Amino acid sequence: MTSEATSFRAHHTSRLRRSVLTVPAINERAMAKVGSLDCDAVIFDLEDSVADDRKAEARRNVLKFLQNSALGPCERIIRTNATDTPHFREDMALVLEVLPDAVLLPKVEEPVTVQDVAEVLSEQDAAEGLRIWAMIETPRGVLNAAAIASSGRTSDSRLDAFVVGLNDLRKATGIPAAPGRTYLVPYLMQVVLAARAYGLDVIDSVSNDFRDLEAFAEECAQGKAMGFDGKMLIHPAQVDAANCHYGPSETAIAEARLVAGAFADPAHAGLNVINIDGRMIERLHAEQAARLLAKVAQIDARKEMS
Repeated sequence: MTSEATSFRAHHTSRLRRSVLTVPAINERAMAKVGSLDCDAVIFDLEDSVADDRKAEARRNVLKFLQNSALGPCERIIRTNATDTPHFREDMALVLEVLPDAVLLPKVEEPVTVQDVAEVLSEQDAAEGLRIWAMIETPRGVLNAAAIASSGRTSDSRLDAFVVGLNDLRKATGIPAAPGRTYLVPYLMQVVLAARAYGLDVIDSVSNDFRDLEAFAEECAQGKAMGFDGKMLIHPAQVDAANCHYGPSETAIAEARLVAGAFADPAHAGLNVINIDGRMIERLHAEQAARLLAKVAQIDARKEMS
């Protein structure tokens, strides 16, 4: 990673995003269970899961829940309706009232969408910690993923993460929902590459059959191997598998500690490449190790809290 990309990533707080559960804001029972779950983040959905005539009710539910519920380290995100809908203005009024950790914008296809929302938040003096996430779920969104990601490179940008939405992308492209996601992999990798080029986190799409946990685990393993940071979930039963697959393995933790320790050795001060057991390790590996160990510390802190 270049020094510029490293600096940009440092501008954004590192968060655990292994398991990102989406909850329909119209479903108060589902929202009430969130506090007992071990998910890293929860998305309160005002968009696809809420009928037009119940949008106001859904906003009231989110307002009441977030004003009266403590979710600890769980990141809180509100998914608004699209910016060109009549619901968006009131959705943003809710965001500015409850100040979640992030606002998730659906069907983002151009950088200007992110930029316009960032301007609204800044004009309203929203805390810098209120971030923007972007759903990449249309052909134009995939094609423009790099341009959208680049809009997060400015010092005052709030863009933190991409979330892939495959249901809409399948519908638009005609690609069927098949095991292995073979014909979708090129699109997924394009979004991952764009996110990585500009220092964003990137969350894999939902797996629709929440009862098939074996298939879900396979999809998690695939997403992890492709470079995703976590997975968007639709059911609490998926949380443990997502945390397991997207969390660091014991082997990875041991390697990170070895690399971090080697570069912390005063004997290696000023060196960008060192020899560890016959392997040449670069300083960029030490930076990767530091990020992994920071996430391990967050996981350990959460275990202590629970």
